[in-house]
Amino acid sequence: MRLQTFRTTALLTGLLAALTAALAAPPTLGTPAAHAAGGRRTAASGACDAGQLCLWPTAGFRGGRRTYELSGTDIERCVPLPKGSSATALANRTGRPVTAYQSGECAETAEFDTYPGGGSWVPRSPYRVRAFKVWER
Repeated sequence: MRLQTFRTTALLTGLLAALTAALAAPPTLGTPAAHAAGGRRTAASGACDAGQLCLWPTAGFRGGRRTYELSGTDIERCVPLPKGSSATALANRTGRPVTAYQSGECAETAEFDTYPGGGSWVPRSPYRVRAFKVWER
């Protein structure tokens, strides 16, 4: 009985240590957890303010960032990026779902993915994003 109690105590101690370490670790790029006040990310991980859709031409949130806000974007309409441009990283902080399209016409014959609006951070899209749609909730 004593050996079983020792094993149980050792197991619980190990689990508690792992949980403590996980809770103390900084947030990763894939989580919506805020790095700084207000939910903004640092330049290294892609700063994007609440209410914005941010797109970067290079993976890892690098290059000249393009930002779009709901006030200048038609809901459920295809928004192509400027001719000759595309994005590889994106952050959706619009509060609404956003679908990113490989096609510049939002054609569903090419690749596309929808990202939740509560704080989706995509450091490397599996394809070049050339257009997007913002959806009603």
